[in-house]
Amino acid sequence: MSTTALQMIYDNYTGADREMLIRAYHYAEQAHSGQKRASGEAYFIHPCAVAKILMELGLDSATVAAAFLHDVIEDTPVTEEDIRTNFGEEILELVSGVTKLDKIVFKSREEEEAENFRKIFVAMAKDIRVIIIKLADRLHNMRSLNFLSKERQVKMAQETLDIYTPLAGRLGISQIKCELEDLCLKYLEPEAYEFLVENIHQKLYERHNFVDFVVKEIKNILDESKIEGEVFGRPKHFYSIYKKMKAQNKTLDQIYDLTAVRVIVGTVDECYEVFGKIHKKWKPIPGRIKDYIATPKANMYQSLHTTVVTNFGQPFEIQIRTFEMHRTAEFGIAAHWKYKEKKSEDTSFTERLSWIREVLDWEGGLKDSKEFMQSLKTELYSNELLVFTPKGKVISLPKDATPIDFAYAIHSEIGNRCTGARVNGKIVPLNSVLQTGDVVEVLTSTASKGPSWDWLKIVKSSSARAKIKQFFKREMKDENIKLGKSMLESEAKRRGYSLSDILTEESFAKVSEKFSFSNQDEMFASVGYGAVTVNQVLFKLIDFYKKEIPKQPVYHGGDERADSSGVIVKGMSGLLTRFAGCCNPVPGDEIVGFVSRGRGVVIHRADCPNVKNLEQEQGRILPASWSDGASSGRFVAGIVIKAKDQGVALSVLTSVVSDMRLMITSVNSRFDKNKDAVIEANIRLNGKEDIDLLIKKIRADERITEVFRTATK
Repeated sequence: MSTTALQMIYDNYTGADREMLIRAYHYAEQAHSGQKRASGEAYFIHPCAVAKILMELGLDSATVAAAFLHDVIEDTPVTEEDIRTNFGEEILELVSGVTKLDKIVFKSREEEEAENFRKIFVAMAKDIRVIIIKLADRLHNMRSLNFLSKERQVKMAQETLDIYTPLAGRLGISQIKCELEDLCLKYLEPEAYEFLVENIHQKLYERHNFVDFVVKEIKNILDESKIEGEVFGRPKHFYSIYKKMKAQNKTLDQIYDLTAVRVIVGTVDECYEVFGKIHKKWKPIPGRIKDYIATPKANMYQSLHTTVVTNFGQPFEIQIRTFEMHRTAEFGIAAHWKYKEKKSEDTSFTERLSWIREVLDWEGGLKDSKEFMQSLKTELYSNELLVFTPKGKVISLPKDATPIDFAYAIHSEIGNRCTGARVNGKIVPLNSVLQTGDVVEVLTSTASKGPSWDWLKIVKSSSARAKIKQFFKREMKDENIKLGKSMLESEAKRRGYSLSDILTEESFAKVSEKFSFSNQDEMFASVGYGAVTVNQVLFKLIDFYKKEIPKQPVYHGGDERADSSGVIVKGMSGLLTRFAGCCNPVPGDEIVGFVSRGRGVVIHRADCPNVKNLEQEQGRILPASWSDGASSGRFVAGIVIKAKDQGVALSVLTSVVSDMRLMITSVNSRFDKNKDAVIEANIRLNGKEDIDLLIKKIRADERITEVFRTATK
């Protein structure tokens, strides 16, 4: 291996570059002297292998030198200053960048994965070569994974499949992506892998004559057209076949395109000419024609794809591209270095880097590393949608994207000032689903006050969602403070607490320890725009309140008389009672009393979920009942209604309430994750008979999917 690496240096580099690489080679060899890998081989084999992969990709001398040296700071006595002195600042930055990716400790697998994503993208934005070295490092480690324990094999393979293969794909380095995917399959699904290895090789042998026939026929087309080019068959990698079998629920015998025939020609015009003549010779399968030349993929991949059927009924896939497109498809972003002398300005390279920097811009609109990871995975794995600006620029969006996603993809300010959109010349709603090939024009207004909160339910791209949240965080601080405070007050009340009681200087200090809030307004604002959740804050406040506030004495004995609310609490008299906002008990409900700290007795329904949470407070849950005259008053009960249509749910609610001569005191509407309408309403009534009849009447309407009392679901 080491001899091969040295030979490649002599074969691919000259002058000062060659001299520097030879120095790096011997420096790393000396630094790792005596060290062994898990396989028992000399450790130096690993950096040589990584450097060799990068030389095959055509990377510059600095990157290859960093590959030889990428483990010396972490695993040997060599310091950063040693690298700086011997090889300069550029190589030191590359080596340090790779080293830092491996040096962070996390509390959980989810946190580890999330932070890995974040750190990788920070490194990529600083110097893209860092992640290319890391990809080569991961590839060689995966090639030698058989020497590790089963547990470590599975862990590394899963991490590779989750993080590194989609990154290699997004950077267009198909050589590394395909090999990594096959290696992951080998360790994550060993039985499936072995089955495919054994059976595909046999099938490819059986199809050898067929592929030769297709290649010969296409070469004849090139000769007749006087077009110079190359034609060859390419077996598809195992993982892509495995995914197709799982997604389409097919056996291997039902997968016909195990081999793709690739046609490489000189110009774009020749691509389309060959494309047309192939369709003239063989019938194309509808829906299997893809023009990635006119509309490149997000990783700048370009090619014509078609699946045709021979005269004897055999389908097969053909890919047609130019030599330059082929190099980009194979080497991806690495082609910037491999073929840079042929380009005055590599626009594809700039476009790839702009995407990386955009990902980092999401951070201001995302609450934590976990959300960053989820958003990134959505972006990496989503099916690609290609639409056009009126000037013909191609914009890549995730599947089911809307004009709002398109607006934010153009520019943040365009998105913030968006008031409407035209798709293919026609005005459309902002929640319209875009299709590949649509021409989209964004309508804006300087009078626009900015995005709506509802847009967060509409957009599909992580970028748009993050930019919308950034706007609310930056532009609507006062509104966020009010909203956050209101949300905390409402949820605290639902749980049987008053925010003013549980939020003290001492309890706020505990919350600040976890979230680093400088003042209460900052905490309210963070809740308002979603940086932290209501429950995250309340949990800390309530926990401190329960532990630190001295307990009030529990009263026993005394007269058992009804107070003004019409409630009798066993063993207590003279204390203020109030009804819990979480369950809204009414006469006829089974009830209990909870002795609060300094705020009297809170009356809950016996079936209230919060009562279960309070049962640990021994001696503070007391039996309670309604007095004979309790139903003479007016009480409030909460209900939740679900329906497919928001207007239907509201109409049924108001109609039934009116018929029963009751009163709606408040109503809120929202949509759940399934996009069903959810109506939450408080109704003024006399007692349990009223609420039971109300629910029965609403449930009788077949358009209502669900109805229940608050706190019983």
